Amino acid sequence: MTQNSAPVYSLADEQRTRSESAAWSSFTTTGDTAELYAAWLVLLAGRIPRSRAALLLTRESAAGAFAVAAVWPDPRRDLQYLSPVAQQVLQAREGVVSAPGGGQPPAADGVAHVGYPIEVAGELCGAVVFDLGPGPLAELQTALRDIHWGIAWLMQHFSLQALAARQAELERVSLLNDAMATAMQHAQLQPSALSVVNELAQRLRCDRVSVGFEAAGQVTPLVMSNTASFDARSDLVRWLGEAMDEVLDLGVPVQLPVPADEPLGALAHQETARQLAVQAMLSVPVRDQGQTIGVLCFERIAGPAFSEAQVQQATALGVLLGPYWGQQRWRERGALAHWRDTARNATRELSGPHRPGLKLVSVLGALVLAALALWQTDYRISARTVVEGATQIAAVAPFDGFIAEGLVRAGDTVRKGQPLARLDDRDLRLERSRWSAEREQLQRRYQVAQAQGDRSAMGVLSAQVNQADAQLALAEERLGRTTLVAPFDGLVVAGDLSQQIGAPLQTGQTLFEVAPLQGFRVMLQVDDRDIAGLAQGQRGELLLSGLPARPLAIRVQRITPVSTQQDGRNVFAVEASIAGAGQEALRPGMQGIGKVVVGQRSLLWIWTHGLLDWLRLTFWAWAP
Repeated sequence: MTQNSAPVYSLADEQRTRSESAAWSSFTTTGDTAELYAAWLVLLAGRIPRSRAALLLTRESAAGAFAVAAVWPDPRRDLQYLSPVAQQVLQAREGVVSAPGGGQPPAADGVAHVGYPIEVAGELCGAVVFDLGPGPLAELQTALRDIHWGIAWLMQHFSLQALAARQAELERVSLLNDAMATAMQHAQLQPSALSVVNELAQRLRCDRVSVGFEAAGQVTPLVMSNTASFDARSDLVRWLGEAMDEVLDLGVPVQLPVPADEPLGALAHQETARQLAVQAMLSVPVRDQGQTIGVLCFERIAGPAFSEAQVQQATALGVLLGPYWGQQRWRERGALAHWRDTARNATRELSGPHRPGLKLVSVLGALVLAALALWQTDYRISARTVVEGATQIAAVAPFDGFIAEGLVRAGDTVRKGQPLARLDDRDLRLERSRWSAEREQLQRRYQVAQAQGDRSAMGVLSAQVNQADAQLALAEERLGRTTLVAPFDGLVVAGDLSQQIGAPLQTGQTLFEVAPLQGFRVMLQVDDRDIAGLAQGQRGELLLSGLPARPLAIRVQRITPVSTQQDGRNVFAVEASIAGAGQEALRPGMQGIGKVVVGQRSLLWIWTHGLLDWLRLTFWAWAP
């Protein structure tokens, strides 16, 4: 009788078990990429029988350079002899099994070098190569399968890396776009800069973000995040200004803590940080047309230090915002300086003993203004005008069909009953023939049923005959409407089917608009700023582009209380009638300018009331 003996574990098995346990712990908990690669390689090597050495290569840069990421079993071991297989795997992008030295196929003893690529979404991210000891050749295929299975863990890691990189890039672009959009929401420099620094302080997790602009060779802080106003003589402003001056002098970003490879140092920033008790600072130049016009300064009281990606992002912000802020700054400073200089020069010339001619012109100008203010005349409201027919009838498609012939076009004069267009009637004729033939068949079947005395069949056939009669009548009625005719003597003001022969039509689609030759109305498009002065019964004159030498008298009949948009303006439609002779030369669609007299005003008021109303409205909008 044989007794089962307990399994015997060697010291090597125990060491291997501990090594795999430590590798699993590192693989599942470590945040370091190098440790992750090393742990993964240890775990995979434990699953590959006959493994003697292994090498993991990963992509080092976007240019395609690969570097050794992990070595098993000894990181200090030279595995240069596995380079040919690794190179072959990276070039072929497929699993490779070869004998030592690159021979194909592996030797009979089973000693082989096995390599497998690591690809994610068609992009080569790395490769793994194993040195397998002697053994059956059949196990090589198993080794390739185990490697393929184990690579899935790294594929997930590379996918997460790519996703994180893409997310970081999207966040960087989003920050740039949002900052620019925030800056462009304001037409003035100070509110624009304040909105931007408030958003940057929140997005970049800074305790304070400030921006200053150069003036007379020095940078003066203009705005600070989350601060509506501050004393320009305070120590805070002075220390920030000195740090910004350092960036202005160097022309490059300055970071604190100072990187080890930074040769210029950051003396002013170090002193500013010490005075303000700040652990991390970053200042970048704001550039416009290659010149530093200002400085963006970021502060974190308790850290952490700004990363390289954040430094690049802040530098890009300075380049992106510089042209817009530079334009705002130039526009604001230039306009104020121009007005100030103009007023100062005019006062000096008028009060001084020189330039008598200028004084004479000023006196004459004052007299002219007084005359314009006292001279009363008719105040007329001008508006664009269109002549329309008193009644206007549309010829529409009576049913779905196709255009067969267009007989008139816009501008033609037509008589009552004159054909305007014809629709294709071939389908209707076929339908009429079909229903006529079907009616004949039903009638014959009805007669047969009548002869046989089949009353139930007679009832059904009688209903079917009536249905066929109705369909036949409908087809006849539609055939009668295939020709569109003019409803009265008039002028075709819209519609031209000559270029649409064969085009499909839908029921109710407007084909022509016809207006009578007698009886017109005038539609004035009055701006909403002038509509308050109009009233029914007011009189005026109309001058048409086609009849510039014949003014026509008009009278306001109706004011539409609903406004519409015309060429970016808010206008009201005002209907007026034409009084007196001269209507025989009118045609619907003629355009011109109409003027309606609404009262007596001074010439000065007539010429300036538009500007004064705009100023009054603007002041009301800005007033608290």
